[in-house]
Amino acid sequence: MATNETPIETYITKHQEQFLEDLKAWLRIPSISTLPEHKADVKHAAEYAIGQLQRIGMSEATLIPTNGHPLVYSEWLKAPGKPTLLIYGHYDVQPVDPIELWESAPFDPTIRNGNIYARGSSDDKGQVMVIFKALETLMAVNDTLPINIKVLLEGEEEAGGESIAHYITTTPERLGCDAAFICDTHMPAADMPALITGLRGIIYTEVEVQGATQDLHSGSYGGVAPNPLHSLAIIISRLKDEDGHIHIPGLYDKVRKPHPQEQEFWEKDPLHIKEAYLREMGVNQLSGELEYPPLERTGGRPTLEVHGISGGFVGEGAKTVIPAVAKAKISLRLPPDLKSQEVFTLFEKTVHEVAPAGVTVNVINVHGGEGIIVSPDSAPIQAASAALAEVYGKPPVFLREGGSIPIAALFDAVLHVPVVLMGFGLPDDNLHAPNEKYALSQFFNGIRTVASFVQKLAQK
Repeated sequence: MATNETPIETYITKHQEQFLEDLKAWLRIPSISTLPEHKADVKHAAEYAIGQLQRIGMSEATLIPTNGHPLVYSEWLKAPGKPTLLIYGHYDVQPVDPIELWESAPFDPTIRNGNIYARGSSDDKGQVMVIFKALETLMAVNDTLPINIKVLLEGEEEAGGESIAHYITTTPERLGCDAAFICDTHMPAADMPALITGLRGIIYTEVEVQGATQDLHSGSYGGVAPNPLHSLAIIISRLKDEDGHIHIPGLYDKVRKPHPQEQEFWEKDPLHIKEAYLREMGVNQLSGELEYPPLERTGGRPTLEVHGISGGFVGEGAKTVIPAVAKAKISLRLPPDLKSQEVFTLFEKTVHEVAPAGVTVNVINVHGGEGIIVSPDSAPIQAASAALAEVYGKPPVFLREGGSIPIAALFDAVLHVPVVLMGFGLPDDNLHAPNEKYALSQFFNGIRTVASFVQKLAQK
């Protein structure tokens, strides 16, 4: 990391404790967007973001009502002739279950081993706070910002993002910009800066299997009654085999072959991703399509995962019931050439075709989003690359990430601007899991990097 005592560095060093306290206060708000009982908390988190933006000195900072949780919009447009950067983030968080696996309370941010532990610390409040504090630093030191800034935050990223999608598609003129910046990704390691050049899309579904009109006694009806749980297991086993191959006709038809350089990178695995995955997961063998290297499996191939199954009796003791209904939550991650609605149609058709006789099946499209490929040659990407190299002492690697940020594809499709995907999370941050964390070194290096990025973008 660069150690020159510039006014920027002096300000960051002097205000480290205050930066952390501001982050802790945001993390204490349980803004779980998928749980109705936390609706007021989600709004409180949005209002907290407004306060941070006002503290920076943004010209406008306001809540935008939606049919769901509010959007946060802010702008500072006092740099005529300079680029305009649209910054995106989200202030909602995932549920905390299973609560018993947390070593400290999920909404009581706790620092240990150089990390801050709390739900939302890495996804995405900690990363958004990086941006807030970078802008605050630039404004405090220079009494101005070097470029024009627009900020758009949502409170439904973990719940499908319908409100922000509607806002972007209906008011694109308000969001006019020269580049979009999303700080919601990770680096392979704390000493290995990265820029993301690809994200997968997603469909998230619920498959419901109905048998009899009511639960049945297995002694009286076992052998003649359809069992929705068993039928669901059969459906799942027919959708994906033990080798990770997905059996949905037409799914692989549009999967684009990677560029030879990217294929060579995946095959050589200079980042030792395989070993890292084994270590992080605590397993002795990777699953999935073994004929493809790990980086290709997580970034360039479709995947299908079962996230939960419910039905029947799951309490203590025994109850010999054949359930009337069983449900499974199933998602597919999709390389950029696979469109979510097209894949859902294929998925729904296949589920009905492979379902056993005697049950009724309903497939619900909970939400979906598209993937994206980003060119590394644009001026904003080059500015981000130079900023990472300045702070981390080495140029970043360019990677595809297996996760989905549907807003990135939406910015690309509607605003037609380069999308910078630069985040400071780490692979072991436990996103969506107990004991989510954010490395303090990444938090502060992220502030330095974003401040440098904004300054370098002004020179492009």
